[in-house]
Amino acid sequence: MKPFPLKTSLTVALAAALVAGAAPASASAASPASAARAPRIPPGTTASYMVFDRQAGRATLAYKTHSRFRSASVVKILIAIDYLESLKPGAAVPAADQALLRTMLRSSDDAAASAFWNRRGKGAIVERMVRRLGLTDTAPPPASKPGFWGYTALSAADVVRTYRYLLDRAAPKVRDLVLGHLRAATRCASDDFDQYFGIPSAVPRPWAVKQGWSGYGSRPAVPCSGRRGSAQGTAAASTTTATAGAAVPGPVNLVRPVLHTTGLVGKDDRLIVVVLTLQPAGSSFKSSAARLTSIARDVYLAGRPGG
Repeated sequence: MKPFPLKTSLTVALAAALVAGAAPASASAASPASAARAPRIPPGTTASYMVFDRQAGRATLAYKTHSRFRSASVVKILIAIDYLESLKPGAAVPAADQALLRTMLRSSDDAAASAFWNRRGKGAIVERMVRRLGLTDTAPPPASKPGFWGYTALSAADVVRTYRYLLDRAAPKVRDLVLGHLRAATRCASDDFDQYFGIPSAVPRPWAVKQGWSGYGSRPAVPCSGRRGSAQGTAAASTTTATAGAAVPGPVNLVRPVLHTTGLVGKDDRLIVVVLTLQPAGSSFKSSAARLTSIARDVYLAGRPGG
């Protein structure tokens, strides 16, 4: 694939209007500097990205923001919101569930996600979140794969909308718990993948991140932590990486490896940064992480205030 063409100012303005729910802005609303520094997408990689400036109230950088990707672990944000908002007002989170939320959000633990997924009705979780958050591109996994939470379809625009919901509309208890864990994301995930690709490697702190990866097996070739043989998260990992015989809902690709970086960046969480990618078939995790980090750096530099 050739690198994506330069994005026009009008594309940014329209994307901002879609996410903000406002009337389309004029073409002059976008920064000429940002448009002149469009991120380079490596050949063979498919990408969608968006930077939303909360202070300005608009997208400062956007490309194919409604393209749908399989979520991998990014859907864990929706799983957490759905569970927390199911509790009665004033009710405390049970200690066992506190532990599950901690490992699911900080270390992307698959077994923890599967526990909530099965308890809360699987795809019904996604359907509830679509209605509550006003998501337009998000959908449950294929009917043939109800247990595969990582096959949830989502878009960059919907991930931005999800972070905006947490920051601006969710109850403080929900917001603080979810974002508190994302601010403390561990370098080594529960399955021993190094999840400091993308935003953590490309962008200065402060940041809060939720990463996603699928299609690289249940364990990395070189463990992040150096620990081998742990079974934590292994069983659930197959739900996000297995592809044989899977039905493809619409344009969502369930075969090629995916690598996503999403989160909040800067003082007072000023920027929401989302980069979703399909990586070349057969890619190693190491090479995919390097590509995504390069894209994330370009996206941040082009979309940050001042371009």
